[in-house]
Amino acid sequence: MAEQQNSKFPEKFLWGVAGAAHQIEGGNVNSDCWVLEHVPESPYAESSGDACDHRHHFPEDIGQIAELGFNTYRFSIEWARIEPEEGEFSFAALEHYRRMLATCHVYKLTPIVTFHHFTSPRWFAAKGGWEVMENAAYFARYCERATAYLGDLIGAACTINEPNVGLLIQKMGFAPPDDEVLNAPYRKAAAKAVGSDTFSAFPGCCHHEKARDVFLKAHRMAFDAIKSQRGNFPVGMTLALEDRQAIPGGEARRDQDRHDVDDVFLGVAKQGDDFIGVQTYTRSVYGPDGMVRGDENTERTQMGYEFYPEALEGTIRYAAGYTGLPVIVTENGIGTEDDTRRIEYVRRALKGVQNCLQDGIDVRGYCYWSVFDNFEWSFGYRIRFGLIGVDRVTQKRTLKPSATWLGNIAKVGGI
Repeated sequence: MAEQQNSKFPEKFLWGVAGAAHQIEGGNVNSDCWVLEHVPESPYAESSGDACDHRHHFPEDIGQIAELGFNTYRFSIEWARIEPEEGEFSFAALEHYRRMLATCHVYKLTPIVTFHHFTSPRWFAAKGGWEVMENAAYFARYCERATAYLGDLIGAACTINEPNVGLLIQKMGFAPPDDEVLNAPYRKAAAKAVGSDTFSAFPGCCHHEKARDVFLKAHRMAFDAIKSQRGNFPVGMTLALEDRQAIPGGEARRDQDRHDVDDVFLGVAKQGDDFIGVQTYTRSVYGPDGMVRGDENTERTQMGYEFYPEALEGTIRYAAGYTGLPVIVTENGIGTEDDTRRIEYVRRALKGVQNCLQDGIDVRGYCYWSVFDNFEWSFGYRIRFGLIGVDRVTQKRTLKPSATWLGNIAKVGGI
């Protein structure tokens, strides 16, 4: 009986699923990512195209999320749709997102809105994007205008999704160094396509150290802009966090990466944010000579990193301890064709969340990434993160067993 009681989560715990506009809406033609998808020598395996056509299917999609048992939906609004040209705001786009928010409320879902999930307007990229400090003001202006129109329906807000992810994937060895990116033919082709002598798109086509400093300023400006408008809801940022572990001799390297990639952002979050969004998928292990990669017997996800769901507990503890803020797990999940491994991954990750809660850490929610098999950036549609499969031709949705399994956990509030 005691074990059964321990499996319960707090009564108002946010049980959610997550998605991002460019990855599920389709036809995001005014974005920097769309430009990069269509230039010669594109770093993308394929175009996002119609994606999951969530832009037209959102009423039934949101209804399905609620029917499964979730009480939260995290999604992003698309800056490139809302401000397709500099200073020109689309009321049609704002009204579309207002209908999405209203639909969430009809189904009693708490909407967590992300204002920037990797994609920006092409005009912003043509101005140097996130490499130019003055451009932070453009983002704050967009956040202010969007909140003025939507704020009364927002349940919680994330300013910027994973502003540290470019640095993270470089450290992991999954992205080339900045100099190689800056001189890449596709970056030059993208600049030509937008009629500029520069083009900078986050996260795969920019100078990441410059972008880091711009993001830090943009987050604080956006936080203030959002708070100045209608609505009364918590605001924070989300960070891509790995559980950084060290074997003897690796502590110094681990601590340096933790400082460069994590702590500078966590330090800004603790300056007044309402929560910290934790997004975790795996761990990194450091030895005297750098990261320890494991061997051929190490189970890996489709993304190529280690299957290690216990990482979530470690990152929640670190982020909460560093910032003193409540935590929302805004992303956690696995890319896999084997849905039984998805269930096992989430089961073990949730056990880590329980451990944190039992130790008094203020964890407010868990959002699985992702609601659909969607456009996984440079990988295209090969990676399967979704609880729901999507036919790329007919757009038919198919529930996976993991969707029902996790939805039932959300319904009863415990494992």
